[in-house]
Amino acid sequence: PTTGPPGDQAAGVAKARAALAAARGAAVPAADTLFSVPEPADVPEAAVPETVASDTAGSSPEAAGSPQTGWGSAPDLGAPATLVLLRHGETALTPEKRFSGSGGTDPELSATGRGQAERAAEHFAALGAVQDIVSSPLRRCRETAAAVAARLGLDVRIDEGLRETDFGAWEGLTFAEVRERYGDDLTAWLASPDTAPTGGGESFAEVTERVAAARDRIVARYAGRTVLLVTHVTPIKTLVRLALGAPPESLFRMELSAASISTVAHYGDGNASVRLLNDTSHLR
Repeated sequence: PTTGPPGDQAAGVAKARAALAAARGAAVPAADTLFSVPEPADVPEAAVPETVASDTAGSSPEAAGSPQTGWGSAPDLGAPATLVLLRHGETALTPEKRFSGSGGTDPELSATGRGQAERAAEHFAALGAVQDIVSSPLRRCRETAAAVAARLGLDVRIDEGLRETDFGAWEGLTFAEVRERYGDDLTAWLASPDTAPTGGGESFAEVTERVAAARDRIVARYAGRTVLLVTHVTPIKTLVRLALGAPPESLFRMELSAASISTVAHYGDGNASVRLLNDTSHLR
């Protein structure tokens, strides 16, 4: 494998390709094109969004020559509803990685969490883009949202759909403790989004349904605006997953730090674009 800084790698690859091309008598591309992003015409058909490919599949040459939806030809859909997703600051349970949902535990921010909320507020004040704030009803989110709202001079609207998962009997426990006490239930929960935590908690399928409903309400209400959603790990991961069209198991493959920022834009045609995930640069 090639080692060293990116420039060394590019030079090494360029030399290798030049030697190969010379042996074959082929033209050698410029070294600065080796790592460039292809223009839309160069993107393989398999990488084209399904909506683009389906427009031309099985059509006549005349139909294929008509305007298509896709790169370079998409209509101007106007400004999207931009959802800026802020996870709440730390609580006493956060560093211990304990299940902390909406099933009875409603901790306040710790001193660290309050500091994180203030730094997030400073960040959004400097950014100057947030026009509205919507929060989960749980205390840690309301406190985080209040810090930002005070700095921006905005009100905070509460949406019940943004609350964290109800983890049932697992609330307040670590993963290891749940494994020890409810091992079979935990295994089933990890294997299926339809399985709820022990003791009447919520399945990820149930959480997805209410988070999607909250998303639809918010996108309709704040079309063309930038709205800050102060919420939790599962709702944020769910909003990102749905925007990407990713499978439920992707929830276990995303990292979300306390007070991190992610961003998803929702357009008028129903499509979405993930613009940021787990940004913590404002906390440094």
